[in-house]
Amino acid sequence: MKKKKLASAIGYKPGDYAPSLLASGRGRTAEQIIAVAQSAGVAVIEDSALAALLDTSAKPGDFIPPWCWSAAAKILAFVMKTDNQP
Repeated sequence: MKKKKLASAIGYKPGDYAPSLLASGRGRTAEQIIAVAQSAGVAVIEDSALAALLDTSAKPGDFIPPWCWSAAAKILAFVMKTDNQP
């Protein structure tokens, strides 16, 4: 049996306690999250382990749990770095 695709959108606002989960979904919803991100020019990074953790431990609008911070920080740092490239 093929696993359904998972996708999560995370964000961070300076001054917030932690990054937050903006959106999360499986299957068709995951594909829509990815399509919206791509059409908006937002970097899409594949991290199936983080997506699985977020799928079971947070809801959209929640802060990301502490055990996900390291993975989320690496992704956000990469996105910030690529956004600042000419």
